[in-house]
Amino acid sequence: MNRILATALCEFRIALRNRWVAIAVALMALFALVLSAAGSAPTGGLGVDRLSVIVASLTSLAVYLVPLLALLMSFDAIAGEVERGTLPLLLTYPVARWQVLLGKMAAHLAVLALAVVTGYGLAAGAALLADPSAKAGLPALVRLMWSSVVLGATFLGAGYALSSLARRPSGAAGLAVGLWLALVVLYDLGLLAAIVADNGGWFTTHAFPVALLANPADAFRLFNLAASGATAAASGVGGAAATIPLWQALASLLLWPLAALALATLAFRKVTP
Repeated sequence: MNRILATALCEFRIALRNRWVAIAVALMALFALVLSAAGSAPTGGLGVDRLSVIVASLTSLAVYLVPLLALLMSFDAIAGEVERGTLPLLLTYPVARWQVLLGKMAAHLAVLALAVVTGYGLAAGAALLADPSAKAGLPALVRLMWSSVVLGATFLGAGYALSSLARRPSGAAGLAVGLWLALVVLYDLGLLAAIVADNGGWFTTHAFPVALLANPADAFRLFNLAASGATAAASGVGGAAATIPLWQALASLLLWPLAALALATLAFRKVTP
């Protein structure tokens, strides 16, 4: 535990020096405040409190921004050490490779958690100032906070795996962008196209829910939209939140970080100094 903590503290100081902390907090705060102002307009027609509708809007923000921030922080975690020539020195210490990965993940998760709490907290504060009754949506906001960190852990693990496989920051960056586009953008577009082509057939009724749960970004969105009670504010793939059991989305969301970290550990073992 002490070795993991020491690695985490070192990585957090590096993140501070590289201004990742300031960048992540500023981006999350800016977009959260914008969405809190724009996303609270339809509350009257939906029959839910202002904050719950804001949570639905913040969920859409988190699906895109949290994975991107996680990949940007993790894509050079291993490849950068290789390029700078610091990996041989790192591996001479009595620290197992899985402990190195856990230390890096702890530091990067701390940065993400700080950004999430700051951004979502500002959005909640704005909602409560405008409408004190919006406090009914606080449980949904807390759920969104911790699930956003869990989603970030999945993409941090994926970033470490890509960084280990590429072994060069430039290659890892390209793979990270490709993964983000594939899972966050193109995956849902492909599902929507398949639904249109299927026209209510087997894919729509049987394969579509499974395909949603197989994507960590979609599992995160389904979990938060269903739990917040603001599914009426969602459209497209997010509208399926009312048809998929909450526990299935939660199980998928919690299993993905473990799978990503296991993959990263296997890939890191094959990296030679």
